[in-house]
Parts: sequence; structure tokens; C-alpha cells
Amino acid sequence: MTEASANPLQKPALLAAGVGALGVVFGDIGTSPLYTFKTVLDITGGNTPQTILGVISLLIWTLIIVTSVKYAGFAMRIDNDGEGGILALMALLGVKRHKRPMIVAAGLFGAALIYGDGAITPAISVLSALEGLNIAAPSLQHYVLPLTVVILLALFALQPMGTARIGRTFGPIMVLWFLTMAVLGVWGIIKHPGILWALNPYYALHYLLHSGSGGFLVLGGVFLCVTGAEALYADMGHFGAGPIKLAWSALVFPSLVLNYAGQGAIVLAGAPTEGNIFYRLCPATLTLPLIVLSTIATIIASQSIITGAFSMTRQAIQLGWMPRLKVSQTSEEGYGQIYVGAVNWLLMLVTIGLALGFRKSDNLAGAYGIAVSATMLMTTALLFIAMREIWKWSMAASVAVAGVFFVVDSSFFASNMMKLLDGGYVPLLLAALVYLVMYIWHRGIVAVGARISEDPMPVDVFLDELAQTGVARVPGTAVFLTRAKATTPPVMQWYVKHSKALHKRVLAVTLEIASTPWVAPRNRLTLAEIGPNFWSITATFGFMERPDMPALMAQIATHGCPIHPQELTYFVGMEKIVAREDGRGVPRWIRACFAVFLRNGARVTDYLRIPASQVVDIGRQISI
Repeated sequence: MTEASANPLQKPALLAAGVGALGVVFGDIGTSPLYTFKTVLDITGGNTPQTILGVISLLIWTLIIVTSVKYAGFAMRIDNDGEGGILALMALLGVKRHKRPMIVAAGLFGAALIYGDGAITPAISVLSALEGLNIAAPSLQHYVLPLTVVILLALFALQPMGTARIGRTFGPIMVLWFLTMAVLGVWGIIKHPGILWALNPYYALHYLLHSGSGGFLVLGGVFLCVTGAEALYADMGHFGAGPIKLAWSALVFPSLVLNYAGQGAIVLAGAPTEGNIFYRLCPATLTLPLIVLSTIATIIASQSIITGAFSMTRQAIQLGWMPRLKVSQTSEEGYGQIYVGAVNWLLMLVTIGLALGFRKSDNLAGAYGIAVSATMLMTTALLFIAMREIWKWSMAASVAVAGVFFVVDSSFFASNMMKLLDGGYVPLLLAALVYLVMYIWHRGIVAVGARISEDPMPVDVFLDELAQTGVARVPGTAVFLTRAKATTPPVMQWYVKHSKALHKRVLAVTLEIASTPWVAPRNRLTLAEIGPNFWSITATFGFMERPDMPALMAQIATHGCPIHPQELTYFVGMEKIVAREDGRGVPRWIRACFAVFLRNGARVTDYLRIPASQVVDIGRQISI
């Protein structure tokens, strides 16, 4: 794979795509000023000029190194056929180029960690926005938590409707949000222009080197300013690298820098540090409107995280690392407009539980950061491999660049780990559970595939047996979904054994998921008539595509296979998992869990969009 090279867009289209990216890509990182600076000051325990200058300098240079340099400058130059994110990078390096289980494991655990982030982001964002009521209307502070729960309930309840229409308004609202933050920041800087000295990295380094263990601990709070940076890379396939980089450099980054500097300036000018410092940038008469805008911005940020969790779930299902879940397309306008009910309701329960359990954004800040910093650390490891194998850099150059990122990421991760007992265990526990589900499902799928492929029967032997035993050949075409290639599908053998009949024309179809996000239609099919009226067909789909059997059959009909898609009968095996009698099977607990996932997963016929009137389910036992 080479560096990403999106087609150049005309300026109006580039600008429109950049505005669209604001509502999807930058919601998380764009709302971090609501809670980051006040969290850092709580950790430092002081607001001396040296502390404020050091902290603001740390925030600014963290944004530069992690987001501008690492993600916008390096990561976004590596794509998997246009797609980005840790799963796409894992598929490129760990599957597409070589079979490397350690890379796959790192990528999957990094993806699992993002689910922990997805549960915390809505809770901390909405809480921090509504906590402005503590300043604007102290009498309403008791309603902050109930209002947060109501907003979160509404947010998740609206997900089945899809976000196509709402999404059109996200970009313009976020433009207003970032411009407002920039204006507020300039207003604060005017009150104490000396804060601009924080642009000099000397103050960041001086603070870290001369504040002892406090400087190390404060990194956990500083890291909150880049918790949404991974989205720049993960959402690259939706908008392209160009629009995302344009939005970041032209609006998002300047607005964040100005706002953080403004918050530091008013503290240097003598503003109180109790409560949410972000709202102290605003004139008292405009605080309530700002609270409303902030709440809307945090809802958009939360929506982006939820949508990202849906997309990542679909990728994991396609790659064979997640049980089949019902994925609903909510709009024909974009492939990314999907809804995964199981993920939505589980996220809702966890998110509301976190809000009720931690009650304040300050408390949640302790749980926030570990998941994202660990994911970024794994991304750096994969980037190093990409530098060596894709860009063909020398070892010295790769170590020099990736080494800087590794030092920065590992420092943030180590600092965040100090918050482990203060709630940091929550995202790690969530990630561990998700990873366990991935591991069990993949181990079960591999075991089933290996069991089915044992003692394969050649097609010619099978056809000879049909003729010798006088099995009736009935009119029509039968489609058997199978994992076995170029041999007789086991489900077909089972069907013939019990029904003593078989259709005159047979299609044995194997579906494969490539390590690329998309597969060109011309590369979709491989088909051959390996026996009289016996067709072996392999259909390959990308991990961002959803197989559609009726559409696939229509395509097969144009490749010389004489079928009528409306007259097909699909035979689908319904496996019941049992233990192997020879004692060589998978551990009992894995087998039991896999059986539960298999029973409760989405039906393969629904997943493949096979018309129910054309399906015959065949139940059978498989011992693993």
C-alpha cells in the first residue's frame, strides 16, 4: 500500500467536505476545552504564573505533536485502500501483507479500547456542558445530573432513526462552536496577553522538569486535550485526508489554541478557578446561550462517537472478529449511515451508569484517557512497522520518528495509569470484555471451519454416489453456502443423506472477507463448473462492504452461469455446537460462550439479505 493520494477536489467541494468533517471528526476533540484545563488545575493544585504558562504550553504542544504531526502529518498518509483507523491499519499490516497474530492482537485490543472511550465521552461531555449551570444559575445545579441522564436517554433513543438529516446540520453548528471558542479565547487573551509566551515550548519543558512528580501526574490531565485525535485517522475513509486536514489547520486547531490560551489568561488575570473555567470566559449575560450551544456541541460529539462504534462493529463483524449483529442501513445517502441496536443499547446502559456513578465531569476525568492513550500507543507501534515496510524507511529514520511518538504516547499512558484506581479501570474493563468476545468468537469460527473441512469429499466422488444410489434430481437450482472450496459442501451431503433428493443445478457459494475495505466488482467473483451442473463460486467482499446475496446472484447470472435469481432455493446450515468426543476440542468455557453467541446472533439469512421465502434451514450438530 502506498501513501494516501486522494483525488484533488475543487475548492468549493473541498470546503464543503471540510465543513461536513467538523460535525463528525472533530466533535470529541472540539469539546475538550469544556473540561481539560479545569481538570489539569485540579491536579496541579495551584495557579502561579509559572504553572499556568507551563500547563498552557503543554496543552498547545500536545495538540501540535500528537494531532498535527503524528496523525495529520504521518498516520493519514498511510491508508488501506482509502480507509484509516487502527482496524484498517491492522488489516493492512497484520493480515493483508502477512499473517502476524501479534499485530492483529494489538490492533484488536486497540479497537476494543475505543468502546471504552465511546462509553465515557457522552457522559463526561454532556456533564461538563451542563455544569455551566453552576455558574449561570446556582439554584439549578441539582438538576445537572437529571438533565444529563435525560439528554443521554434521548440521544440513544433517537439512534434507530438514523442521522442522515441531523447530520446535515452538524457541520454548520460546529463551525459556530469553534468560532465562538476562538472569540472567547481572544477575549481572554486581551485581558492578559502575557499568556502568549506559552507558545514557546520552553515553558512546557521547564514545568515538566522542575515540578517533580506533579509534572508527571499532570500529563494525565493534559492528555484530555487530544482524546479525539484518533478520529482524524479513523474517519479518513468518509471524507478523505484533504478535507480533514483543511478543517483541522484552518479552524479547529487555531480555535483550540486560542481558547486554552484564553482560559489560562483569565486565571492569570485573577479569575476564580472554582467551577468550570471555560464559562468564565463568557460575559454573564451570555452564559446561558453558551451553555445551550455547548450542550448541542457535546451531543454532536457523542453522536460522532456512537456512529464510530457502529462502524467499527461492522468492520469487526466483516473481519470475523465479532458475532453477527443486526446492522440496519438508515439512509441510502451514505454507507456510514447505519444502526446496530445491540451496541446502541449496551452503550446507553454503560454511559448512563457512568454518569450516575461518577456524578461530576471532574470525577469522570479520572476514568478518561487510559483507553485512548493505550490505543494511540498501539497505533504508534503499527506506524513504525508501516514506515519500515510500506515507506521502506531505514531503521534509523523509523526509530527516530516513531521513537518521538512512542516517548510522548508512553508518557501519557504511564501518567494516565496513575488514575487506574480513580476510575481508570472502567475503560480497561470494558475493553477486556469486548476483546474477550472477539477472541471467543474468532476461536469458535476457526474451530468450526476446521471441523467442517475434515475429510472433504471430492465433487466427482459425490456425483458418482448420487448416480449409484439413485438419488432423485428435482428441477431447479440449489444454492449451498459453505466454507469448503472446490469440494462437496458438508451441508449438501447432510441434506442428500436425509432427503434422498437434490436439485438438477447446484451452486456451492463461499463468501470471503478481504483485508481491504472495498473490492472492485471485476474482482468480486471466481466461478467454475467443477462437475456437470455443479458450480463452485467464491465471492470476495471488503470489510467495509455488506454482502447481498440476491445482488450477487444477479451478477453471477451475467458470468455464464445459467440461473434465474428469483427461482433459487438457498440451503443454510444452522449449527448446534457440541463437544468433541476425542477430547481435542476447544476449552469448555469457550465452546459454551461461542454457542451462546451463535444462537443469539443475527440470522445469516438476514445478514445476507436472502428472501425468507427462498430459504431452507438445515440444522446439524458440529463438535468442536
